[in-house]
Order: sequence, then structure tokens, then C-alpha cells
Amino acid sequence: MIIDRKKKPFSTQELLVTGMKPSPRPAFPATILLNPPISYRENAMSLFWDKKPCFAVTGSDFSGLGCSYFQKHLGRSLRDEGTKVDAFGVEWVFEPTAGGSISTAGRPRFTDVNDWKDAISMPDVNDWDWAADAAANPVDTRFAVEMTMVNGFWFERLISLMDFINAAMALVDDEQTDAIGELFEATTQLACDIVDKICQYWPSVDGFMLHDDWGSQKSPFFSDEVATELFLPHMKKLVSHIHNKGRYCGLHSCGSLEARAHVFVEAGIDTWQMQANLNDVYKLYDQIGDKMALQVTIPEFDLNDEKAAVAAARAYVDHFCQPGKPTMVIARNGLTSKVFTQELYEYSRKHYLNQ
Repeated sequence: MIIDRKKKPFSTQELLVTGMKPSPRPAFPATILLNPPISYRENAMSLFWDKKPCFAVTGSDFSGLGCSYFQKHLGRSLRDEGTKVDAFGVEWVFEPTAGGSISTAGRPRFTDVNDWKDAISMPDVNDWDWAADAAANPVDTRFAVEMTMVNGFWFERLISLMDFINAAMALVDDEQTDAIGELFEATTQLACDIVDKICQYWPSVDGFMLHDDWGSQKSPFFSDEVATELFLPHMKKLVSHIHNKGRYCGLHSCGSLEARAHVFVEAGIDTWQMQANLNDVYKLYDQIGDKMALQVTIPEFDLNDEKAAVAAARAYVDHFCQPGKPTMVIARNGLTSKVFTQELYEYSRKHYLNQ
């Protein structure tokens, strides 16, 4: 008889520290690896396919897929790049004090979306040497392999092309509505073409993380009507394309966006990287926790306080690991704590065994 490894009785041998996972970012510390009965990758994918993890899934259970050509043509300027120009002719400048880059303001490629075809053209992804890129950027399949598409294909891209004020005005200008639809259709098709290439040359990729910030600290940038009429159809198309490839699709979208969460659900988004200090994750978990795997940033605790570490781990599991509603824990530096890591693992492992 084949025994489901996720249902094996817990053993203290699982708490053995088997190594450390280096952080993909220099400023972030390495995290602790234990000895689970299934791989971290398999467990992470359980969030999306059967919603029955073996133990708590964390942000460290994923590994990034590096794609040099995507970064070169469509990404922002990196720290070591300083200033760069992307495939659309947009200049990006890295700002060290902010730790990120932004498109240079005051140099829009166009100010009326009706002019977009005269100002830009979509890059041809067939011109990129994908085989060489894949050979130069292997993936770590011990963890769920995720490709992040920074800058997005909709509002963030529109901002970079037009500047924010012009982009915001375009969304409510009836004379630009049709052109926005044409532009988003083109950028969405570009995204689908890139997904096809990624899946072909990195067949181990498990999912994609889209980027499109939709809100400020107080409210969404645009109305529910704009979200559902101008953005949702294109988001649905890309998410469906990714799902048809057998991969999950996440969304990174900052801002106060509780009022737009239903749009993400309707689009079929599998997981949402939300801005923790602006959204009520408890409320959202109750409302849509059965429809998408929310990413839950837990409150920080004193890493030298073992009782606090145990309490933090148990509080997360008790609230955010209910049957059919698993989540992903984002613990900042918490996963550098052996006490927190082992307690989170053991407590959640036993919790899921009883479901």
C-alpha cells in the first residue's frame, strides 16, 4: 500500500536542520531548512492545486527564475545598472536611497493613448536567445520555481509610458478607452508569448508572479468600473493562459486594495502579494481565503525571545491554516530563528495532519 507522505505521522527527525537557504537579495539573511517528508517545492505547490499542504508554506519555499532578456528589455534598472532604457524607450533610474528604480518623469513616450502605435512597438521575443539565457540561469528545483514579471503589462506599464497623471486621466477619458483596450491587448499578448518561451526553455517553472500596483496608501487608483471593464478582461486572458500551461499565477499589487480583491478572484489569481500595512488580511481571509492563497505577513517579534517566537508561530497557524483555506506566511526575519522555524513547522504539521 502506498502511503501519502503528507499523512505520515510526525517525527522529531523532521526538525533536524539540514542547511540554510541563501536569500536572493544581499540585504536579507539566509533561512533555515528542515527535514520534511516531502520537498519544499511539492508542499508549496499544494497551496494551489489541492489546498492541502503538509506543513506551513513560507515565502522561502520558492526560488526565483532569472531571465536576463526579460530584465534587459522589460525590467527596471537594477542597482548595478544605474540608468537603463527599456524596449519601449523608457528611461529607468535606480535611486539608492529608495532601494529601487523609477521611470524618469517628464519624458512620456506619448500623452494620448491613441498615439501609442506611432510611439512604440512591441518587442519580438523570437529575437531573444532563450537557449543561452536558460543555460546561464539555472533554477533550484528544491523549491517552487517562480518567474516574476516586474513592471507589469497594464497600469504600471501605462504609467511608465505616459507618466502617472496622463495614465490616470486616460482611464477616465472616453476618447482613449478603445486605444487602451488595443494597447492592453498587445501587452497581454506579449506577456503570453513570454510565458510560452519561459515554459519552453525553463520547463521546471512552477508559476508566474505578475506585477501591477493598483492603489495608494488610502484607496485604489481607479474605480471598480474601470478595474472590471479595462483591466479584468486582459488579466483573465493572461491568467488563463498561464493556467493552461499547468502553472499557477500570482499577483503582486500594492496599495489599499480590499475593494478590488474581488477582481483578482474573478481573474483567477491564485495568490496575492498584498501590502501588509494597508489591507486587513483577517477580513480578506474570511471573505476570499477559500478562493486564493493569501500571503500573510505576521507581526515582527523579538528574535531573542523564545516565547514570543512560539506564540507568533502558533497564532499564525491557528488563524490562517483552516481547512480549504491555506495561506503563505511572510515572516521577514522570523525564518532566521530556529525556535520560530521549528515551532511553525511542527505546529502546522500536526495541525494539517488533523484536518
